[in-house]
Amino acid sequence: MSAVILRNVFKRYGAVQVVHGIDLDVRENEFVVLVGPSGCGKSTTLRMIAGLEEITRGTLTIDGKTMNRIAPKDRDVAMVFQDYALYPHLNVAENIAFGLRIRRVKKDEIARSVKNVAETLGLTDYLDRRPADLSGGQRQRVAMGRAIVRHPKVFLFDEPLSNLDAKLRTQMRAEVRRLHSRLGVTSIYVTHDQVEAMTLADRIVVMNEGRIEQIGTPMKLFVNPVNTFVAGFLGSPPMNQFRGIIANGGDRPSVMLGSARIEIPDSVHNDPGREVILGIRPEHVMLAPGENSSPVKVALDLVEPLGSEALLHTAMGGEPFVVKANTDGDLSHLSGVAEVHVPVAQVKVFDAKSGRSLLRESW
Repeated sequence: MSAVILRNVFKRYGAVQVVHGIDLDVRENEFVVLVGPSGCGKSTTLRMIAGLEEITRGTLTIDGKTMNRIAPKDRDVAMVFQDYALYPHLNVAENIAFGLRIRRVKKDEIARSVKNVAETLGLTDYLDRRPADLSGGQRQRVAMGRAIVRHPKVFLFDEPLSNLDAKLRTQMRAEVRRLHSRLGVTSIYVTHDQVEAMTLADRIVVMNEGRIEQIGTPMKLFVNPVNTFVAGFLGSPPMNQFRGIIANGGDRPSVMLGSARIEIPDSVHNDPGREVILGIRPEHVMLAPGENSSPVKVALDLVEPLGSEALLHTAMGGEPFVVKANTDGDLSHLSGVAEVHVPVAQVKVFDAKSGRSLLRESW
């Protein structure tokens, strides 16, 4: 069982604590993505798993064995770095085979392994080339091949696609996911890109300031964020967030945002006068009235076309309010938008002081 388990793990550099007692269970053959802003501790956590950083306090187990004092070379993990870390004087075949040569694997076995990995990654025609003669995507595949050829228990990826252009990054995301499905190896992937996290992960771990904010499947975190940080971090464009007050009266609970009254789900405890933060995703807002929705007057400022969709930059009570709408191949029907409709079921409600969700289904 190549499960990876962290229990109450801390990391401190002198007086500065960067990881604050995290607990994480990565199941065998699972693809887990650590995501968060720069400086949140995700890469440090990955490096502690690899053995490149010492754990200040807590325990790390891989395959049921405690790894705190085990050297990186003896942990049976393979790491793919952001900057490829290829040897420029070696060709592709030699770069892939380097780790096996160090372990004194027999030459015929090395040749067979390199051939199989090259076929898997589409590198067969490039085995005699050096890294300088390859594109960024090809170099990254070579780096992954060097990890794969060892047949490790755990793959670790440290922002491996961040140096690639947008088109190649999209292509490589699909290749990484297919590779994981084919090999079925436990994988832990670090990125600051929430799109990568959503498209790659079996489960996402959202980190902030050295702590884990929420763990769950991509759609669970998108639909039911546990707090305002997760709500604002996952989603592109991010969730609109407005400060308001739970209203008095009415047939159902609602929140006052200035003069606008927006109904909220029944699962929120009706506590009139309580200050809350209302979360509304741009893609959930409708331009036409719908069942169980609240009409909201808006002032349109800018239409940002994206092809089949457009972002409407509006204002509600002086606060920025972004709406994502279908264009249907024509922007003319968007230029006069003065009212939008917010479905009650899609509204998220958070406590204004703690930022924690007030919806029961988020817990």
